[in-house]
Amino acid sequence: MNKKERLVAAIENGTVIDHIPAGKTYQVVNLLKLQSLGTPVTIGNNFVSKKIGKKGIIKVSDKFFSDEEISRLSVVAPKIVLNIIKDYEVVEKKTVETPNELRGIVKCNNPMCITNNEPMQTVFHVVDKTHGLLKCHYCDKEQDINKVELC
Repeated sequence: MNKKERLVAAIENGTVIDHIPAGKTYQVVNLLKLQSLGTPVTIGNNFVSKKIGKKGIIKVSDKFFSDEEISRLSVVAPKIVLNIIKDYEVVEKKTVETPNELRGIVKCNNPMCITNNEPMQTVFHVVDKTHGLLKCHYCDKEQDINKVELC
């Protein structure tokens, strides 16, 4: 083994979330509620990455994420990679993509919007994935995905 390699323990079964922009690692932890899991979670941050400069990596034992959970990640860190691990082997790789619709993930920044005044789930349509432009289903207010507040 190369002494210069930085190693984080391998997991037998679970998910490795890789290529997280370093400044977003703990947002990913919060979005997926990893602090409340009963299984081992390893969080690494500020690792050198050829693709993005510095990155975070999270290893979650015995946990496989739903499409809804994965779509939540697209709000804070699109293009991260999920590696699905079974018997210490990567059996599948998923790149997080922003879906066409975000439900209950983002708050509307319009104080008059019904979602801020009634107990109801927010719904946003992603109108421009390249520039990260969202539009509230109820009040039509547009928001930049990089400046949103999470629910």
